[in-house]
Amino acid sequence: MPRILINECKQEISSFNPVLGEYEDWDVCFGERVLAVHQGVGTEVGGALEVFAQHPDVELVGGYSARAITSGGTLRDSTLERLAAEFLDAVRANRDVDAIYFSLHGAMGSETEHDPEGYLLAETRKIVGERMPIVTSLDLHGIVTDRIIQHSNAVVLYHTYPHVDFFQTGQRSARLLLKILRGEVDPVTVRVEIPALVRGNELKTATGMWGACVRDAIAFETGHGGLSGGMFIGNPFTDVPDLCSNVFLVADGDSSAAEAEAVRIAEKFWAMREHLQQPLTPLKEAIAKAGAATGRVVLVDAADATSSGASGDSNAILREIVESGYQRSALIPIVDPPAVEKAFALGVGATATFAIGGALDTKRFRPLEVEAKVRMLSDGHFRNESHGTYWNSGRTAVLQVGNIVIIATSKAVSLYDRSLFYAHGQDSGLFDSVVVKSPHCQHHMFDEGAELILNIDAPGSTSANLHSLGHTRCRRPIFPLDPGVTFTPKIKLFRRPQTISA
Repeated sequence: MPRILINECKQEISSFNPVLGEYEDWDVCFGERVLAVHQGVGTEVGGALEVFAQHPDVELVGGYSARAITSGGTLRDSTLERLAAEFLDAVRANRDVDAIYFSLHGAMGSETEHDPEGYLLAETRKIVGERMPIVTSLDLHGIVTDRIIQHSNAVVLYHTYPHVDFFQTGQRSARLLLKILRGEVDPVTVRVEIPALVRGNELKTATGMWGACVRDAIAFETGHGGLSGGMFIGNPFTDVPDLCSNVFLVADGDSSAAEAEAVRIAEKFWAMREHLQQPLTPLKEAIAKAGAATGRVVLVDAADATSSGASGDSNAILREIVESGYQRSALIPIVDPPAVEKAFALGVGATATFAIGGALDTKRFRPLEVEAKVRMLSDGHFRNESHGTYWNSGRTAVLQVGNIVIIATSKAVSLYDRSLFYAHGQDSGLFDSVVVKSPHCQHHMFDEGAELILNIDAPGSTSANLHSLGHTRCRRPIFPLDPGVTFTPKIKLFRRPQTISA
């Protein structure tokens, strides 16, 4: 009976968020608990478990799971060292397995290690040897490196943005791992790097222009001789040397068709690069438009997107709403531990002066004093809307400032769905305006029925105004940071030594 080890370690960071990531920002579990927490939920590991369950001849071994509460700033070196030690200890303890599935992200980073996923894979190879079958799943916002590819037999990546295929990505990974384990396929990986950073609505795979490239890669994966395929567009806020976009195809044995198709898709992508940028509305103009509207307005503050690695404590939109005399109702999330602690000290029903915002990213934001009533207090534990796992925003307070409702949290959580709002008694559809701190959410969550959807040019460590961020590590020149960037496709090929079939 072949035995398969399952490990995961997942986070996306913004190098421009000044708050260093700590070990306490992670949910960690070990051994059989890894399997239990993913059973029946819509994660990558949950999808892999569903496939493996169809094969009674396979024994699963839970190793290690580390999932960041949300994306965040650069990891403190000591945090990564502890996570890596625990991850690799689980590999050592189970080095006698027959195959390994790793669920990783691709856009982690610490103070001195710019490719943590590649490091984990390289160290795993030292433990289990070159012939152990390893399949790694990654986010399409991952920064794929040669080291990641070299030490994986195959890589599988998301096909959707906004991401709705966590579960399916795990399923695809498990199916491919079983084929490799049984010696049925011989993966060879083709990579074409593209010097471009992209952001914006045209990246929505269902409706945007870029979706055509992804569908081409899917057609290769599902066609004759294809094993995996997709495009990595990186995370433009994770400023590391390998940051760029990539076409990524995995073929079975003969790579000639994959090479030709990868070049074709890369050239197609390069031709549309100008369209893959997000038009932004100046902050004052956006609030004026929202104030003049008669229907519901979505105020997109992607510059403070916690799911992309921002600190979540921006009060830029709140400040403009307050100082402009905005008369309509608004719902706004913000990370503000001091405000929460004050609310808990006062209790529900109390009214007091609060200094809101700027608690973490003090260079970009300064606190705004407002009179607020404490409407609700919670422990911040809730199940998320997107895939059913538990999230923890820490102690959380709902504050009322006139026509504005603020959900202040002690910890950042992802805001790509309505989970935080629902968990604290707020239906965003009942407000005239809602601040959405995520670049894209599922259409039915906020956009459906809105009169206006305004992508706002506000300060923040995940701003789509990429020139405002200050990249120093990624290879240059790169579009759109530099003028006159040219692109000539170059193919990189990767093939692992033959594995031991089970």
